[in-house]
Order: sequence, then C-alpha cells, then structure tokens
Amino acid sequence: MSKAFTKEDSDAGDDDEAPQLPALPAGTKNYMTPGGHAKLKAELEHLITTERPEVTRIVSWAASNGDRSENGDYLYGKKRLREIDRRMRYLVARLDNAEVIDPATRDAEQIFFGATVEVTNQRGETKTISIVGLDEVDSTRGYVSWISPIARVLTKHREGDSVLLPTPSGVDELEILSVRYVALATGAQPKSNA
Repeated sequence: MSKAFTKEDSDAGDDDEAPQLPALPAGTKNYMTPGGHAKLKAELEHLITTERPEVTRIVSWAASNGDRSENGDYLYGKKRLREIDRRMRYLVARLDNAEVIDPATRDAEQIFFGATVEVTNQRGETKTISIVGLDEVDSTRGYVSWISPIARVLTKHREGDSVLLPTPSGVDELEILSVRYVALATGAQPKSNA
C-alpha cells in the first residue's frame, strides 16, 4: 500500500467524529437571538456555496497532477475539506436545535434570555452585559452566554436587586441598575475559517 493511502486512511477517523457542542443544560434548547441565528445561517451558506466548492476545485486539480503523496495542494485541500465538513455538521446541529428568541419583543421586568443588564459591583465599577446564546458570546460587546455563571446568578432578578457572584477572588456583590430588552447587534458576517 502506498504512503498516500496510509496517510489518508489514518486521517479518515477525524472526518467521522461528531462535532463537540458546548454542553447545554439537560432538556433545553439552543437559545439564540435572531442576529445570532442569521450569523450561523450565513456562515453555513458561505461554506456550502463558496468555500467548499472552491476547495473541491483545488483538490480535483491537484489530484489530476499525479502523485498525491507529495502533493501539498492535494494534502492540504483534503485536510481543509474535512475541516469545512466538520464545521458544516456543527452548524447544522446547532441550527437544528435552535430556539430563536427576539429580545426586542420581550416585555419583562425580570432578567431572562436576551436581557441587557447594567450592574455595579462593590468597587463602584459599572458594567453592561447582554445575555445571549452560546454561539453569540462576545466579551468586547459584553455578550455573555445564558449558561455562564453571571447570567445564571442574574436570571429571574429585577432592577434594584442585589446578587452574589462567586469569582476566583471571592464573592462579589452586584447591584442591578437596569434591565431592558433591545435588539442586539451580532453581525452576520460569515467566518472564513472553519
């Protein structure tokens, strides 16, 4: 058996692995905002219509050049196809299990998924966070996952409440200054890497 077939066979197991999804609490859906849902759909569409066909074209061209065991374009292309396919399976699984909740349509005083909350700690530092889906987390915007420790502590509380947040440096007391539900900007730019 040639070296090329041995290498491909040893990598084949990677292709069949199920994508590792971040753990969701038992019996729950994959909650996400409309923007987060649109972002994942746009990424999947980009992979299907643009990226995968381009890499497939390169692999076909490289395969036609002969010896595949030392053909960098072929070997890299096959690896990239496996990465794209793995990411596509991940996205399909996430979208199949998605439950889209639009924060802009909610009218609640309590903190739930989609809430934008302003809190202050004992040192007088104020922070605004928005509770979003697992695939929408963005620390630069203050977007935290609905299963994160801070989101779990804040859930079901109201403006004016104080909550205790366990941190690595000890327990931090947070006062909830405001709770609002607004449309969140998540951007719908497709990722170029899988």
